[in-house]
Amino acid sequence: MSKRRDDSGAQMDMTPMIDCVFQLIIFFVVTITMQQKLNEDIELEFSKHGPVLKEPDPTTTVIEVDKRGWVSMQGVPLTKAALQGLLKDKRDRLGRTYPILIRGDYRTKHQDIRSVMDICTGIDIWKIEFAAIKEKKN
Repeated sequence: MSKRRDDSGAQMDMTPMIDCVFQLIIFFVVTITMQQKLNEDIELEFSKHGPVLKEPDPTTTVIEVDKRGWVSMQGVPLTKAALQGLLKDKRDRLGRTYPILIRGDYRTKHQDIRSVMDICTGIDIWKIEFAAIKEKKN
C-alpha cells in the first residue's frame, strides 16, 4: 500500500478565533472595571470593631447610599423600585444567600440606609454587611 499525501494546501483561517479572543479580552476588561467602580464621594463611618475584609466575595452586590440618600450600584443611580427589581433578578439567579454590602456615607440619614435594608429583607435577602473604615485618617 502506498501512503497518500495530502498536498491540497488547505489552511485553517485564524481570523474568527482571533476575533473571539479579542472579544473575550474586551469583556473581561469591562467587567473588571465595573466591579471596581465605587463612588469616591462617599466617606465611610469609622468603626474600630468588626472584621477587616481582605478580599470580597465576587458575588457581593455593593449598594451605595450617598449623603443625600441617593442609592446607586456601580455608579448608576437607582430608584428604590429599580433597586428592588435588580435584587429580585439576582436573587432568582443566585439564590437568597448572596451577600449585599452597603456603603453608606457617614452623613446619610438612618432612614435612607434602613430603606435599602427593608428592600433586601422584603425579597428574602438576609446576608447584609456594612462598609466602614477601621482606622481614622490623620
